[in-house]
Amino acid sequence: MPRPQSFAFTRRADGTALITHHGRSAAVLRDARAARFLAEVEAGDAQWVMARWTGSYKFGNERQARRHPRNRGRV
Repeated sequence: MPRPQSFAFTRRADGTALITHHGRSAAVLRDARAARFLAEVEAGDAQWVMARWTGSYKFGNERQARRHPRNRGRV
């Protein structure tokens, strides 16, 4: 699985955290969620943490699997 790239985050003065992916807003975290996110970023790999928090952590063959005959008709 390739390593996530192009994530960035900004700490705002009001205590929120803005996560962007390729320059576009991916998530805005507030209050306790922002504090937990910032603690995880400091403790681990920031790219993986941001990918997990935004839900953009699946990379690979999802599109190909969606077209498989077994999965046709599923949403």
